[in-house]
Amino acid sequence: MTKADYIILGAGASGLMLAYRMANDSFFSSKSIVILDKEENKGNDRTWCYWEDSEGEWDSILTKSWHKIYFGSSVFSKEYEADPYSYKMIRSANFYDFLWESIKKQSNIKFVSDTIIGFNDQGEQVIIEGASDTYEANKVFNSTQIGISYENQDRYPVLKQHFLGWFIKLNSGSFDDSVATFMDFDLAQSGNTRFMYVLPLSKTEALFEYTLFSKDLLDKKEYENAIVEYLKQKGFKEYEVKETEYGSIPMTSFKFHNNNSTNLLHIGTAGGWTKASTGYTFMSTTKKTKALINFLKVESNLAKFHRTTKFWYYDLLLLDVLSKHNGVGSKLFTSLFKKTNLKTIFRFLDEESSLLEDLKIITSVPSGQFVSALIKRVF
Repeated sequence: MTKADYIILGAGASGLMLAYRMANDSFFSSKSIVILDKEENKGNDRTWCYWEDSEGEWDSILTKSWHKIYFGSSVFSKEYEADPYSYKMIRSANFYDFLWESIKKQSNIKFVSDTIIGFNDQGEQVIIEGASDTYEANKVFNSTQIGISYENQDRYPVLKQHFLGWFIKLNSGSFDDSVATFMDFDLAQSGNTRFMYVLPLSKTEALFEYTLFSKDLLDKKEYENAIVEYLKQKGFKEYEVKETEYGSIPMTSFKFHNNNSTNLLHIGTAGGWTKASTGYTFMSTTKKTKALINFLKVESNLAKFHRTTKFWYYDLLLLDVLSKHNGVGSKLFTSLFKKTNLKTIFRFLDEESSLLEDLKIITSVPSGQFVSALIKRVF
């Protein structure tokens, strides 16, 4: 049996980010820390994007950033100057390498390769069953196993942000690499909320990602056909597909934190750290891992870490609407971007907005379906 003070399950973004913060804080230098996962180096398995006011913690490893944002739909489109914000992109290989460089300098932190079968908080310690060994820790942070309890309930709607992306290189023509397409709804919605997401990395390279907020996944060919058609509409006919990525992220206000216990904390997507209304996780994880480090210095009961805010209720109402009226997403987001300052939208989605800013957001979208959703929640 392997024993440690802290065990982190998963060497993905949230697990490694937490280990990185522990590695750079002397409070944890006397603690034994194990990172447990099947593989240490996950390579370029993810692309993360986020917006940020001025300089930030991860700027040294950015793949690209943009100061202009484009929003489009069939009835409204606009290119926004985002200053002082910028939209930032990180490829996961750079991110993992950066974190591991700090983690591996600490002799009290080690990586163990094993397949995690299950875990259980037994009151004094958490016992983890692996395929090759059994592990025991005072505190465990799980980012690997989400469980299915959120799918086997009907109190909180569950949508998915699912997408297929192509990294393409043009053989002819060029991109405007100063503008990131945040959402372009000017394509067939087919009863869902569907948009294209475009991140030009250079004049000749870009990521095109066909994205949906809906309950059901598509056949792979349907994602691909949508990208081909979009490229054709934009006049790009000669290109190579250099890489592909695919993902599906749960969008739900399900209370994942109810699965936490005194010695076990679920983190990342497994902990409900994904922004329910957008599917964004990276910046939330950046903030929550910082808060968790401070929390661990003064509190031993991990069940006390979670705090419910007003934004949980806002997200719940939006998901109530989109789950029942999945085709109205384009209309809602178009109204939001048409009537609201981009910086206010960013602050709201970052959960940093004031009540006055919240009101600006709330009054910018059609109210009927939200009022109906609110009444059903209250009564």
